[in-house]
Amino acid sequence: MSELDVVVIGAGIAGLTAARTLAEAGVRVTVVEARHRIGGRILTHRVGGETLELGAEFIHGRPPELWALITETGLDTYERDGSQGCFKDGSLKRCREEDSAFHPFEGLEEFKGPDVSFNQYVAGLDATEAQRASARSFVEGFNAADSNQISVASLGAQQRAEDSIEGDRIFYLGAGYDRLAQYLANRIVDYGGSIRLNSPVREIRWSPGSVEIIDDKQTFSAPRVILTIPLGVLQSGSLTIEPLPETILEAASQLRMGHATRFTLLFRDAFWTTTRRSSRMQDLSFLFSLDEMPPVWWTTHPHPSPLLTGWVGGPRSAELASLTPDQLAERACSTLARIFSLKPARVQNLLLGCYTHNWNSDPFALGAYSYVGAGGIDASRQLSEPVAGTLFFAGEHTDTTGHWGTVHAALRSGLRAARQVLDQTA
Repeated sequence: MSELDVVVIGAGIAGLTAARTLAEAGVRVTVVEARHRIGGRILTHRVGGETLELGAEFIHGRPPELWALITETGLDTYERDGSQGCFKDGSLKRCREEDSAFHPFEGLEEFKGPDVSFNQYVAGLDATEAQRASARSFVEGFNAADSNQISVASLGAQQRAEDSIEGDRIFYLGAGYDRLAQYLANRIVDYGGSIRLNSPVREIRWSPGSVEIIDDKQTFSAPRVILTIPLGVLQSGSLTIEPLPETILEAASQLRMGHATRFTLLFRDAFWTTTRRSSRMQDLSFLFSLDEMPPVWWTTHPHPSPLLTGWVGGPRSAELASLTPDQLAERACSTLARIFSLKPARVQNLLLGCYTHNWNSDPFALGAYSYVGAGGIDASRQLSEPVAGTLFFAGEHTDTTGHWGTVHAALRSGLRAARQVLDQTA
């Protein structure tokens, strides 16, 4: 292999963004990816003329860096709008304000108290137990987190971050999220960089200004490396870093890898728009059934498509995590039959397929996305700092602006790591 300036480990959005930025600046860079594909936790699947996501799906709000990339690609986006349905006590209705989980979140963006878990925080609020339970369910579902562990200070930072980008708006890419990854990969190659697939890195040996990267096929070297492996992989030790800086070890221990189960059902038609129960919700977008499993569903509205996605995050996700697609489909059809007052056999007869990916057991992810443990609000900043001008870390878990767990956090971190490298070489 020709001499390299930088090796980037991981071809997710963080790694591809970093490598693209470096390649365009004239840096000799290669990306080393363990999987047979690029994209990381973006996993787009196409079947029967439909495009569905098995990993990252939403564009949360209007983060400028991500939208700049989307504009550059010319890809079409659609805003998710429509009504929200709530299924409770056997009744399906439009969600009302009093159904909202957000009462306990009022003022959280101004939180300045000692950092505790969300459970500890919500226990001290002037709220009903039903509101507390709803808030816990929301935090666990949205953040794929354990409410006994997630930092309330980080949730405050998250609220501020979302407010700054219109985070209550949701968009998606009609052509599929993987189009962004492919665009970045093409730019890397166009500017002389390279991408190596099917190359799990097993060991990194380094000293200031010198790095040896050992994968299943060979050993190669460079003065600098950017590691964009997910937090779960970093914590697992499956990639040996010798020596592993104490600051990195300590910072990683203060973060948590969240867990979630998601699956998408493809039906013959969008039956949920025609049932008697849902006749007043032709524009159904999200459906919340907190006492059911899964507790959250969403459609593709306003894009007409016979797809329903089920989601459960946090500790409850373990209940579905080990099920096969067939078992998930059977469980889901029973739940949907109750919600829409249909016979399970009718729902099952309409089903064409169930598609899922187990990120929790995926050895190159080991979870869905990260969150901050109580007391760990400074950990991401520590991970974002270069080590001896040689080791650089990127990925959504290294975001320092409150956007953990998002594609735009990964993208921002890749830009930041690339700029840090360029500052070292200027």
